[in-house]
Order: sequence, then C-alpha cells, then structure tokens
Amino acid sequence: MNSSPELLQPPADPHVPETEFGKWFLRTETWTVHVLERALQDLERLLPAPTTERNYAVVADVGCGYGRSLPKLYQRFKPQRLIGMDIDPEMLAASANEVKNHGVQAEFVCCSSSNIKLEDNSVDLLFCHQTFHHLIDQEQAIKEFFRVLKPGGVLLFAESTKRYIHSWIIRLLFRHPMDVQKTAPEYLALVRSAGFSVPDSAVSYPFLWWSREDLGMLETVLRIKPRVEREETLINLVATKPLSA
Repeated sequence: MNSSPELLQPPADPHVPETEFGKWFLRTETWTVHVLERALQDLERLLPAPTTERNYAVVADVGCGYGRSLPKLYQRFKPQRLIGMDIDPEMLAASANEVKNHGVQAEFVCCSSSNIKLEDNSVDLLFCHQTFHHLIDQEQAIKEFFRVLKPGGVLLFAESTKRYIHSWIIRLLFRHPMDVQKTAPEYLALVRSAGFSVPDSAVSYPFLWWSREDLGMLETVLRIKPRVEREETLINLVATKPLSA
C-alpha cells in the first residue's frame, strides 16, 4: 500500500492510455452525475440485500481514475478500509486529493487489473465501473477479481459493450483496445466462467442517452422511441463469489 501515489511508477503491463479528451471527461459533472452516479444507483438496487444489512468492511475500486467514485462508495458502504487502484500514477494522485477534499480516508495501490497487488480473499466489495473495456487481458483480470474477493464477497460490475465502444463517436473521442471488446452476453458469460454467481435478477441493461450514437437526440428531440429489440450498449451486474470458493 502507498498513501503517496505521486511517487509510484506505472506497472509494465501493456495498456491503452486514455486520450486527453477522455481525461477531461472523467473530471466533468456529466461523468460524475450521469455515468457514475446512475451506475451506482442501479448496482445498489441489484444487490442481494440492502446495504444496511450487509457489512462491507473492505471496499476496493479497481480502475478508480480521478477518484470521483471513492467518496460515493464510502458514503454508501461505510467501509473500515477503502482502496483505490489504478495503473496511472497521475490519476491516483488526483484521487488522493479528491478523497482528502471530502474528508475520506483511503489507501492507493498502483497496479494493473490483471495483476492486482492485494492478498487473496481480502476484499468484501469490489467496484469495477467503466474500466473493463480498457483492459487488454480481460480473462486474467476477472480471475484476479475472483481471487481478491472473500468468499461471499460482491463484485459490482458496470461496463460499456462492444456496440458502444465500436460506435463512431467513441472511436473519435476515446482510445480502447478494440479487438477485446465484448457484447453484453459475452461479458455476462465471462464473469460467470470465472466462478461468480450471477442470477438473472442481478443483471441490468440500461440504455442511457450517453450510450447512444445520437446521444439520445432521436428520443428527446424527435420523440422517436428506441427499439425494444436492440444490441445492448451497457451492462450492469452484481456477482457474488460463492462461500465454498
């Protein structure tokens, strides 16, 4: 662990750096309110029991970026230990300032998602929000998520799908490893194949305005409703590591 992320060096693992536009967007209120907060609200709804009935002593955010999620996670789950992880030392330094401004205590770990620097069975709740589509070795990353979670631990997973990442507007503004992107059913299958339990009732497919190529203009301006049958652009799910694992 290190409480001085500005001193850390990025891991050697290959990754696709974010564009300058992407770095700017992650610090906007649009991201914080319409992307992050909406995902947390949906995931909280999908939890197997209300947060007041569960004890999440150790909460970790894998791919915490600029740290906007960390005060929100603390507010919801009141962990005894809050951990922010990212491969980018610059983002970890910004995250440290973010939690300081909110009066929240957190630890920071500079690591890749495919080689998480945490002990086996050490985390009660792992938050992965809009991070997985940045990862090159997704199969290894999901195994790492399973490894660090305690038996009975929970993974909150919110992700953009191949349909969205391959859209023209995302190709123009952001940068991702395009050949590893997955559809919603493929992400669900990947999480389950790692050993997680994911009942159908713990899966959601939002179709938010920002996840559409037209940014929702067809519906809001022209009043054209989206098709009921479509390729999903987002998947949110709550996965549990079995107690017997």
